[in-house]
Order: sequence, then C-alpha cells, then structure tokens
Amino acid sequence: MRIKRNQSRLSFRHRRRRGGCMSLAVIIGLIAGILLISWSWVERRITALSPPPDESDLVNGALEAFERGDLDNAIVMAREALVNNPSQIDAVILLSRALIYRSYQDYDTESDRAAALELTTELIQRYPTNPDLRAAHAFALQANRQPAAAADAARRVLEENPDHGLARVSLALAYAVAGSNEFALRESLQAVRAHPSMMDAQRALAISYGDNGNYESAVHSVESAISLNGRMIPLYFERALYALQLGDIDSATYAYMQVLALDSENVKARLRLCELSSLLRERDAAIDYCTAVTERAPRWADGWYQLGREYFLQGNFEAAQTNLHQCSTLQVMQEIPIEERRLECWYLQGQAAEIRGDCPALVATYNEFRAMTANSDIAQTWTYPPEGPPGCTNSAPATSNQTGGS
Repeated sequence: MRIKRNQSRLSFRHRRRRGGCMSLAVIIGLIAGILLISWSWVERRITALSPPPDESDLVNGALEAFERGDLDNAIVMAREALVNNPSQIDAVILLSRALIYRSYQDYDTESDRAAALELTTELIQRYPTNPDLRAAHAFALQANRQPAAAADAARRVLEENPDHGLARVSLALAYAVAGSNEFALRESLQAVRAHPSMMDAQRALAISYGDNGNYESAVHSVESAISLNGRMIPLYFERALYALQLGDIDSATYAYMQVLALDSENVKARLRLCELSSLLRERDAAIDYCTAVTERAPRWADGWYQLGREYFLQGNFEAAQTNLHQCSTLQVMQEIPIEERRLECWYLQGQAAEIRGDCPALVATYNEFRAMTANSDIAQTWTYPPEGPPGCTNSAPATSNQTGGS
C-alpha cells in the first residue's frame, strides 16, 4: 500500500491549525487578564484622586451615629476625624461623650472612661479657654470619679455661660458622685428646665432622683431620656435598676431584654438576668443565663461567682466549688486589689468544700483567704478555731488565727 504523502501533509497542516486555535484561547485569556489589571489600576487611581471625607462630614456622621445609639460607629468616625485634624475640638467632645456612654454598656468597657479623660486632658492643655471642651472635660472627670475637679471645671464654665447644658449636667453628676444628693438634684432640675430635650440632662435628673430615693420620678426621667435616644443601651440598665428598687420585676426584665434586642451578645445584661432569675428562684433560667456569661466572658470573675452561687443555692456543692474556685483564681491572676475582690468566692467555696467533706480543698482555700486578707482592711471575717476547720483536724493545719473577711 502506497502512502499518499500529499494527503498526509494536509492532515499535518490541519492538526497544526487546530493547535493554533488553542493558542488563540490563551491569548484571549491574557488580554482579558490585562484588561482586568488595567481596570483595577484605573479604579485605584480614581480612589487615590478622590478627596478624603471632609472633617465636618465625619463629625456630623459621628453625631448622627451617637444620636441613634450607635456608639461604636460614632467612636470610629470621631477618631477618623481626629486623625485628619488632631485639634478638631468638636470631634474630641463627641468622642469623649461616646466613650463614656459606651463604658457603661458592657462588662469589659470600663477602660473607655479613662480614655475619654486622657483625650480631654490632652487637648485642654492646648485650648484651656474653650468652654465646650472644658465642659466635656468636667463630664469625663465625674465619670472617672473625680467629683471635686469635675465640679470646679463645670463651675468655671457656668460662671461664663449659666445656660451651658453639658457643664450643668457635669456639675449635677459631680455632686452625685460626691454624695451631695440634694445639690445634684437641684442642678439636674435646672439642666432639664433649660434643656428639656437633652438626653444627658434627663439622665442626670434620673440619677439624682434615684440617689434621693424617689424611684418613681427616676423612672419617669430615664424614660424621658430613652424617648430622646431609644437605642442608648446604658439607659436601659438604669431603667432596670430603678424598676428593681420599686419591686417592678417585669419592667426590669423588659429593660434587660431591650438591651439584648439592641446588642444580642451583651454579657452584662445576661448576668443581670441571671441575678434576676435567681431572685425569682427560677433556677434553670438562672443557670442558663450565667452559663452563657461564662461562655462569652470566661475571664470575667463575676460570671463564675454568680454561677457558683446559683449552684450553691441549688445544693449542687461540687459544681459550686468548681465555679467559685475559677472565680477566686481569676481575681488572683488578674491582680485585682484585695479590697475590690469578690471575697465570697473564697468563703462560699470553702463552705461547699466543708459540706462535701473535702478537707484538703477547704484548708487550702481557708489558708489562701487568710494569707490574702491578713494585712487588708476588710470589714467581715472568716475564722475557724486554732486547730482548723471542724472535721478537718487531721488535714494540713490552718495558718495562725488572723482576722480576715468574706
């Protein structure tokens, strides 16, 4: 059989043309990639040429966020405005207020108060005569429990402008921190009369009424504050507090639920609901809420204390001992000052161990407690006879009989 070379050559050429089609697809892909890269470059150039947000826009946006209770975004935008202009006084005032209100929002936000004071202190050195900044500084001082300095700063502003709302509120709150409740009520009433639509003034009046034992008026005032800013979470905690003083469990529960509706992960609201459920002897609900607290905030000693206490009240002393031990351990690890520690974590832990007959744990807890409180000014005491806890005389001896507290 003869090979038809002309036909073979045609077949070869045909196959090469097919190979050319594949190359064309690769080329098309390369062109598409180049176009995509080029478009990305154009977008970056457009973004680079676009002017940054105006400082006033950022401050206005932060104010709008604050007024709808969105403190996180208010803080972000105010800080961005300060990055563009560190001397933007309006941004500093708004940022300090947002930080202070956020500091009351959950269990781990207390440091915001110190940040607010640091912020106003730094800027007031450059602008010592600005009345709005001085009023914001007074507001930060009282929030950080420096009532004398706060009152002095607020009075200086009011001497120049008796109608300055934030200065009047700061003075009222400074009196409240100092325990001068009648003076606080006088100043907060004046603040509300001059600025009835000012949330801070209504809140200050609620605090003053509460400190004076007029909880019904406190409820009315804090509800007025809520009507002005219905998404400000700290107001609901205060609403619940006044309701509890009146024995209105339903309103307190509703207020805490409102917090969770606004912030589904709020830990402090869950702890309050645990405490409330315990008060109502709703044991299962209390355990559920407190367990949720320890899951979301495993380094918060208060959650472990409340969970351990609830188990103790239910008679589950082994679980109580375990959770209370976690509470005491966290406080030592975090170097919380002894006077500020929740000493019940040691005392109830020891009681649970004693009930269970766990002498080694009881003696260890008792010795730790007494060594810890030996040189501290603690009002209450926890002492056993010199030979140690009853029923544990054969265990390791307790330390010398020194007064401690629980």
